[in-house]
Amino acid sequence: MIQAGFISLGCAKNLVDTEIMLGALADRKIQITDDPHQADILIINTCTFIDSAKEESISTILQMSEFKKSGKCQGIIVAGCLGQRYQQELLDELPEVDAIIGTGAWHRIGEAVDTVLAGNRVLLIDEVNTIYDEKMSRITTTPFYSAYVKIAEGCSNCCSYCVIPSVRGKFRSRSIESVIAEVKALVARGIKEINLIAQDTTSYGRDIYGVPSLTALLKELVKIDGILWIRLLYCYPKYFTDELIELIAEEPKICKYVDLPLQHIHDDILKAMYRRDSQAEIQNLLAKLRAKIPGVAIRTSFIVGFPGESEIQYETLKEFLLEQKFDRVGVFTYSREDSTIAAELPDQIPDEIKQDRYHDLMTLQCQVSEKMNQDLEGSVFDVLVEGSDPEQPGLVFGRSYREAPDVDGYIYVEGAYDSKPGDIIKVRVVQGFTYDLVAEKVM
Repeated sequence: MIQAGFISLGCAKNLVDTEIMLGALADRKIQITDDPHQADILIINTCTFIDSAKEESISTILQMSEFKKSGKCQGIIVAGCLGQRYQQELLDELPEVDAIIGTGAWHRIGEAVDTVLAGNRVLLIDEVNTIYDEKMSRITTTPFYSAYVKIAEGCSNCCSYCVIPSVRGKFRSRSIESVIAEVKALVARGIKEINLIAQDTTSYGRDIYGVPSLTALLKELVKIDGILWIRLLYCYPKYFTDELIELIAEEPKICKYVDLPLQHIHDDILKAMYRRDSQAEIQNLLAKLRAKIPGVAIRTSFIVGFPGESEIQYETLKEFLLEQKFDRVGVFTYSREDSTIAAELPDQIPDEIKQDRYHDLMTLQCQVSEKMNQDLEGSVFDVLVEGSDPEQPGLVFGRSYREAPDVDGYIYVEGAYDSKPGDIIKVRVVQGFTYDLVAEKVM
């Protein structure tokens, strides 16, 4: 039996594509292995968002190609954003690669495997206008109690620094009925936590229903028995409506967790980024979220070193970070990407200044996060157990509504001797650190 190994790089949205390709291969009776030494085919689903992501993708491709010498591997297939962006150029420059599948051609993964096993190289690039639905086979790679559900694909925001619209296509939503059917099937398998994702989650439905329809989708999802948590990720601020805020506040199944990528706060930088929000609008939204959703956890991301970012504009961002006290912040240095508008802007910032601003902002946020986590000491939360420490009996780790999978920290719980992954336990926080919390199980 043919065996295929997969490596999925980048974001959770890419991971869902990987899981769909796994399902397509399983339908063809191709066995999936996590041991690259045993794989006849190795498939790398790549990311190309910023320089570091491209470097990781290329490095992984080269590492996996070594199994052509030391293992059974007969071919390397590159899927995802890197292949879509560079296409024939990538195939020409990396002789180690035997096939490239673009972001619009993941459904042709079986064709790619057949071609490579026949000893041929192939480039499969289709128009980027597809999106998976509930009828397609999918093998989830996340823990048995949690899954990502992609409710839309692509992006039409066209931020000046971003290549996503060119590699993922225009924003396109799945129907409410399709999402509901998939979620019901996942819950029937024991999934307790549904993480809704898209490039711009709050724009969901605008293309097919004429208006933002995330709230309408959520009102249907919360009716499904068996769901404990619904988490919203990648919520751009533009269409974060009052109705959505009210639903998050009122509905116990929806996590009081808001992932709100802001990227900057100075109006001139926001304008140069082609962002659709002003500083005043962002501050107003944050005030609403905190006033109407008690205990809300807010995560955001910022870019430092964007072309033309002055010291004064950077100081404005620092002041905003200290003032708002976000629960979690991701900071990225600006990456100059070919074919983007920002790449042609004057006053590109030197790398050393970008790095200085990155470390400066992260240092400040670490201080903020540590203080906020210390303020949680004595608080009681429900925690979804994810694992245990084999060397310390009774010590388990997991997440509350305040921690998203893969990107946030853990709550380490002492005295949880009978708890196992997938359990929901009640805990009291006893100590807060920069990224993690220590708690005790409440009997």
